[in-house]
Amino acid sequence: MRSSRGAARFAFQGTAAMAEGVRLNKYLASCGVGSRRACDALVQEGRVEINGQPCLNPATRVAEDDHVRLDGRRVAAREVRTIALNKPRGLVCSRDDELGRETIFSLLPGSLGHLNHVGRLDLESEGLLILTNDGELSQALLHPSKQVEKEYVVTANQPVDPEHVAKFLSGIYTEDGKFTASEVERLSPRRFRVVLTSGHKRQIRVMFRALGYQVQRLVRIRIGGLNLDNLPPGKWRPLEPDEIGSLLSNPKRRPGRRTRRAGDDAGRRGGTRGDTRDTGGGKGGGKSTGKRGRRRPPGRR
Repeated sequence: MRSSRGAARFAFQGTAAMAEGVRLNKYLASCGVGSRRACDALVQEGRVEINGQPCLNPATRVAEDDHVRLDGRRVAAREVRTIALNKPRGLVCSRDDELGRETIFSLLPGSLGHLNHVGRLDLESEGLLILTNDGELSQALLHPSKQVEKEYVVTANQPVDPEHVAKFLSGIYTEDGKFTASEVERLSPRRFRVVLTSGHKRQIRVMFRALGYQVQRLVRIRIGGLNLDNLPPGKWRPLEPDEIGSLLSNPKRRPGRRTRRAGDDAGRRGGTRGDTRDTGGGKGGGKSTGKRGRRRPPGRR
């Protein structure tokens, strides 16, 4: 991706793409309409026209000089941009909120208003959030088959029983089904590092509540190989091409780290005290979204 900062591209790229055109769903995604899957649905619902003619096939090729309309309004491919945002508590992941609450887009300039957030953090949750108009990237980050890790630092309202810690790996039954974590590490009696590869709604809060605890603070510190690090709350910055690539690459497990993963013997034995260093910085196994330096871990008092 390239722009003035080396991180943008357009739907039509290279002579081959210009000659053959691009698939309609990919073109719509590059316009910031949504993910390819969402664009497929829009096309199949009959809401898209090409040169004045309705089109129901998402695989239709769009040429550079074609006119594409969605719900009667013309759409055009935009420069693809991807940014990292440190979402503070109290903001909604939405463009418009029916209850009038402030949204994450209040933190962004108008020129970024077309970006889509990849996944969500609920009102009371904080941390790393990716926004992009790259439909392919959004789909890759959200699709279960990619197993992209999301890492959180979670603070409970009271010390968590070791036997309950083990259940995060073996599975916790809730009203919405069985939820599991990929990794759990105790940082203190009430603080944990939790890694997920699934994306159920409010999954961590639901799991803690099912065991009789309340989550007092939840901060996402990593997606794939990209760490939140020192990006201040409420601030954003564009991602470079290598950082975008790192989102889809989970870091390797660090030797000697006492972390329990699903299927490990340690996960079945119950809780052990792990490394109490914060995992959100540049040494956490992924790239950093901020400048080098040390910071206080989320939730440490």
